Amino acid sequence: MRIKTILLSFFSFVLLLFNGCSEPESKFQVPIEYYKLDNGLKVVLSQDKTTPIVTVAVYYNIGFRIEPKDRTGFAHLFEHMMFQGSQNLPKGEFDKLINYNGGILNGSTRFDFTNYFEIMPAHKLETILWAEADRMKGLNVTQENLTNQQGVVVNEVKVNVLNQPYGGFPWLDLPQYANTNWFNSHNFYGDLEDIEAANLTDVKSFFDTYYSPNNAVLVVVGDFETNEAKNFIKKYFENIPSSELPPKPDLKEPKQEQEKFASNVDNLASRPALAFAYHVPERNTPEYFAMGLLNQILVAGNDSKLYQKLVNDKAVTGNVSGGINLLGNMYNYNGPMLWTVYLFHDNSVTSDSIMALVDDAFNEIIENPIDQKTLDRAKVKIRSEFYDEVDSFYGFGKADLLASYALFEDNPNKINSIEDEFKKVTPELIQKTAKEFLRNSNRTVLTIIPNK
Repeated sequence: MRIKTILLSFFSFVLLLFNGCSEPESKFQVPIEYYKLDNGLKVVLSQDKTTPIVTVAVYYNIGFRIEPKDRTGFAHLFEHMMFQGSQNLPKGEFDKLINYNGGILNGSTRFDFTNYFEIMPAHKLETILWAEADRMKGLNVTQENLTNQQGVVVNEVKVNVLNQPYGGFPWLDLPQYANTNWFNSHNFYGDLEDIEAANLTDVKSFFDTYYSPNNAVLVVVGDFETNEAKNFIKKYFENIPSSELPPKPDLKEPKQEQEKFASNVDNLASRPALAFAYHVPERNTPEYFAMGLLNQILVAGNDSKLYQKLVNDKAVTGNVSGGINLLGNMYNYNGPMLWTVYLFHDNSVTSDSIMALVDDAFNEIIENPIDQKTLDRAKVKIRSEFYDEVDSFYGFGKADLLASYALFEDNPNKINSIEDEFKKVTPELIQKTAKEFLRNSNRTVLTIIPNK
């Protein structure tokens, strides 16, 4: 499927060149059946019989920035707890069930959800639906399991952040400096004392509240028969009781009116690093889609303006990376978000000199409308990137977007209108968005100083 995507993107680009950069009519369409059970569980089915596999994903509407105060890292801790056994599958048996049947599985915690997914041979669909329902019904929450996973998470923080050069840079650090609302600005990975302070009552309450069917979406993508899948889902999930959900926290961020600066000394780093971030437009607005195209124009790929200026022209760095939502993509979050750019550079180059070059590149966009050819190229790039996202990892990429749109907007069909929204963006909207959101007063700059 990935080869097909690459060929399609190349063919689209050739058509643009030969048709005066007018975009061909898109035929992209994901088949979707969407419904809800009586207990509130959202269900998304998307049939794809190209390969005999199924991807099953369960997304719970609880993530890093929705976790309770004074319990930083709790959403992440609970992701680990979900693998500690359930009513009919003791600790370790869930993994064995998937692996022994030729499947793979994983879970992760993100800003606005915690997800669990399995990719299995198609004829094992009922098996995995039963297993996911079993742990949604009731987790085996014991003090022994909690203590064990507290140790695992604490060690993960030490290995991945505290004892790692550039640990947490910039995905963990920058939101804490750029945001002011606690829900958006606390340490998502968790302070060690908060993780260690979690008790059994906290864990049981957290599970009963957030891991309920009315706070979740179940997605099935791949080779299955629709009626059969519906019967399995009804059989195993319909009788799981819903919960009373607390009011959603207010995630709003005040408008940033002054540039912010922060620096961290890193005893393990060998070179300086620089990152800067801007608050992005609200999701699904015209400016939001324009910001996605600005990302393509400014930082995505070797043809981007920042790569050309910082790498090719001035050689102040070997690479430039960035994007909207470094913990996922520009589609799978729900709330305030940052567009972040980061790089590593030599001691002989100052961060101030790099930021001066960044300002030069951005001012070109702010002061002058981009030409249509540049915009058309950005639209081809983002379409190719979107296709890759949908087609990634044996159907999981598609499941991820369907789950996100169902969870946040009650509308998984939104996946089929994304291309049309990007097509509407004009050079004038690009310039308007750049003026409003790429201003220095909307920016936070973080430098990493090596202590070697």
